[in-house]
Amino acid sequence: MGHALADDVGQLLWIGFDGQEVDAGLRARLARGDHGAVVLFKRNLKQGGDATDVDAVIELNRALHAARADVLVCVDQEGGVVQRVRAPATVWPPMLSHDRLADGDDVATAEAVGRALGAELCALGFDVDFAPVLDVHTNDANPIIGARAFGRDAERVTRRGLAFARGLAAAGVLSCGKHFPGHGDTVTDSHLALPRIDHDRARLDAIELAPFAAAAAARVPMIMTAHVVFAAIDASVPATLSRAAITGVLRERLGYQGVIVSDDLDMKAIADHFGVGEAAVTAVRAGCDALLLCRDADHQRVAAEALLRAGTDDADTRARIAQAADRIRAMKRAHALARGARPGPAVLGAAEHQALADRLSRA
Repeated sequence: MGHALADDVGQLLWIGFDGQEVDAGLRARLARGDHGAVVLFKRNLKQGGDATDVDAVIELNRALHAARADVLVCVDQEGGVVQRVRAPATVWPPMLSHDRLADGDDVATAEAVGRALGAELCALGFDVDFAPVLDVHTNDANPIIGARAFGRDAERVTRRGLAFARGLAAAGVLSCGKHFPGHGDTVTDSHLALPRIDHDRARLDAIELAPFAAAAAARVPMIMTAHVVFAAIDASVPATLSRAAITGVLRERLGYQGVIVSDDLDMKAIADHFGVGEAAVTAVRAGCDALLLCRDADHQRVAAEALLRAGTDDADTRARIAQAADRIRAMKRAHALARGARPGPAVLGAAEHQALADRLSRA
């Protein structure tokens, strides 16, 4: 027996919120199943200077899980400039630091970093790390990827990024490779504008797509889309909204079976060019399963209403929503079975983790 449309739509909506506690409104929305996951940002984490109040983070995540048992709590914890949780947790150097390591050592180190970082996130109550970055750093003028990447060529990014994902999995944290089909050669930040890449298909296959093809083969549980127009795939819309990119390339050509997550629909590449309601429906029809709506509560409401309306009016869209929701539920069940007991807070900033971060910094 299938689920109600509202329950399915709720699974698809992964949201951010303001504040550092779970207020009555958010608790009620989670309990009803209005949202399938919550994404935490620096604004949600009590900080003093450059230090994180880990007790407050643990309590916040406990409250989110208490509101609804199957909610996923997500964070961007990459290392370098993108790590929401700070000391006393381990503070990691940017992942491009792996470029200084010898072949072989780089892969072992990436897996060890993923396992250590994942253990600390698991102890804090997180389920998902939106990492690894699988973009290839091929353009020094890129304002958004740069040292977030694992390397400057596709082969090294693939080896290191997938090793990092294996480490997260071993620690009980779901990984998410990003940003498909590849954000490494843009000169525009999609938080601020709509980037475009004009490389031909041969170049995309050899460089941008190669790490994602490997991630599909390795069954990485989630892949996040890019709000970037790839002219050789679909010159009309960014990849997040493109059926040719998401279903045609990622699902059908690369054979990816996991959960496809949109990048944040609040970003200007989407919000300034497409209505959020239209974008939510278009992304799901294109093949996205989960939709990130990380800041604007009105956008979250508009997206939910648009999906409910589209699912009511169109049988194909209703089936696509159900398929996406079932894929998310299956991932949640597998995660709950695989995670095991969370480690205690003593793992945060453990000596061996600090030593690993220091070695990577000095490499």
